Amino acid sequence: MTDFKTKKRKIPAAVRLTKGAEARVAELMSKAPDDAIGVKLSTPRRGCSGLAYSVDYVTEEVAMDEKIETPGGIFYIDGASVLYLVGSIMDWVEDDFTAGFTFENPNAKGACGCGESFMV
Repeated sequence: MTDFKTKKRKIPAAVRLTKGAEARVAELMSKAPDDAIGVKLSTPRRGCSGLAYSVDYVTEEVAMDEKIETPGGIFYIDGASVLYLVGSIMDWVEDDFTAGFTFENPNAKGACGCGESFMV
């Protein structure tokens, strides 16, 4: 009888954070309320295209959320949003006029003109 040893492959995170996004998560966590355990990305229904990106502090873990450990703190992805976000890249961009998270989402089929919402 052959003894097979199974190797478990690490499953990649649904969303990849750039160094800029990781640095911003670290900055947010350095200023977080005392009860915050991390930062969470979700896709609530809003805007003219249907879904929007929302990043908020989180105070407790939810079993279905994806948990990503970054150098600056824990980053969560809402369990109900993961399917809309698989394969996305999240970045933090600042220029003279704006600052904010940006998303390259291969699942998005369109976005509104103002960039606040997207559809899948």
